[in-house]
Amino acid sequence: MKTFIIAEAGVNHNGSLELAKKLIDVAVDTGADAVKFQTFKAENVVSSVAPKAEYQLKTTNNQETQLEMIKKLELSFEDFKKLKNYCDEKGIMFLSTPFDIESARFLKELELEIFKIPSGEITNYPLLKEIGSYKKKVILSTGMADLGEIEDALDILIESGTKREDITVLHCNTEYPTPMEDVNLKAMLTIKEAFKVNVGYSDHTLGIEVPIAAVALGATVIEKHFTLDKNLPGPDHKASLEPDELKALVKAIRNIEKALGSGIKKPSKSEIKNIPIARKSIVAKRDIKKGEILTEENITTKRPATGISPMMWKQVIGKKALKDIKADKPLEFGDIE
Repeated sequence: MKTFIIAEAGVNHNGSLELAKKLIDVAVDTGADAVKFQTFKAENVVSSVAPKAEYQLKTTNNQETQLEMIKKLELSFEDFKKLKNYCDEKGIMFLSTPFDIESARFLKELELEIFKIPSGEITNYPLLKEIGSYKKKVILSTGMADLGEIEDALDILIESGTKREDITVLHCNTEYPTPMEDVNLKAMLTIKEAFKVNVGYSDHTLGIEVPIAAVALGATVIEKHFTLDKNLPGPDHKASLEPDELKALVKAIRNIEKALGSGIKKPSKSEIKNIPIARKSIVAKRDIKKGEILTEENITTKRPATGISPMMWKQVIGKKALKDIKADKPLEFGDIE
């Protein structure tokens, strides 16, 4: 099954439409399935008294409020129309996460196929109810959430009209970057078992190994932040992949998809030719005379596997040689009684 890879541009455009288009170009070049932004009206999302997160304090100007920081990262609805058209031209799916109802309704008008609900909105009843009523495919991130909160969010989406089979739940950790010991990747399997939904993983670790592991564990969706340059100013650049890293991630995931295979255990096309070379036959340990009884003293097992299989050992022991057999010759059924 093909993993749906979302290249998360987020707010790494720093409020610039041109930078946003460059991010789309990178996502196309890497082979990602979709590029995702974040759509919001800052005043609808953040109050004037909201503090910054610790990681935001480290990566942005400490003198500004969260609202001031978010306001600088806002693109207009008109900008998003242009970005959607640009994605259509480039042949990549445009996605954007709405953080408020006004933005959700705008994205519905843009005819988005999939609605992504971010971790911070998993307890936002009005927004969940609004998006659930669209009856579209939904991807729900679960950073900071426990199973009860995931269950409540799923109930709201489903009661509002979205089908369970149209919801993919992403395991996630909302720390930028996420420490390895806090990833808890097995929780993705717990979510799948608990709610009988498709699952995936939204990654905030440094590097690419954890999302690759998530695909091996059965993630159907992978989301990863990327940037043009980790050194750009802004809250998310440092925990994002640069273009070459994103390309390496996509390539690795596609390789893992191939490597997972069908699950049927049988020799593959490529290895069948090696069976006679790598396996063994029963062979004469020394010259054996016609009429001699075969014992552990005069037969052994060696490569190649062109004679009687060693799995026939018990049936061969005690049999009589019908002809002279040279040392090292693989035994054939015509050689013994």
